[in-house]
Amino acid sequence: MNIRSHTFEGFAERVRVFHGFAAPGVMIGGFMLDLAYQHLPREGLFDALCETSKCLPDAIQLLTPCTAGNGWLKVVHTGRYALALYEKSTGVGIRVHVDPAKLDAWPEIKGWFFKLKPKKEQNYELFMEQIKEAGGGICGVQTVRVADRFPGHKQRPAGLTVCPQCREAYPVADGRLCLACQGDVLYA
Repeated sequence: MNIRSHTFEGFAERVRVFHGFAAPGVMIGGFMLDLAYQHLPREGLFDALCETSKCLPDAIQLLTPCTAGNGWLKVVHTGRYALALYEKSTGVGIRVHVDPAKLDAWPEIKGWFFKLKPKKEQNYELFMEQIKEAGGGICGVQTVRVADRFPGHKQRPAGLTVCPQCREAYPVADGRLCLACQGDVLYA
């Protein structure tokens, strides 16, 4: 069972290097992306919308040109294990999610997904075996059009200035003070 152009083991090694270990969530994410690509046209520029900040964004960054840094990956935490790849200009694309109704045949995956047993009690080898066997079969797929706020490439605001309060550079469009000095507290 391949994940895009990688064998399962090859993708697991890429995940280990990038994520720190072959996390089940990233591995499942690989199959989710493979499934999305099966439903997309071969040509086109696609952005990604990820509905969780846990593991799935790493699969997207490993298997697509979409990254948080280039702005093609948007992470909006809904708490759902889902992603969408969509055409940049129209917002039309494919959404893939883990379908709870399909997990009964895969008890280790179901136990992990619903957090039915502590991590130390999970059988990692069996878990990975089930992920490999299940592949995209545990997922649901639908055609979607993302909300209007997502399509298109957002331009960086023109011009920087120096905040009179903290003396650091920030976008002029943010106002008289940088966002941090306006109250967007990042550090205690």
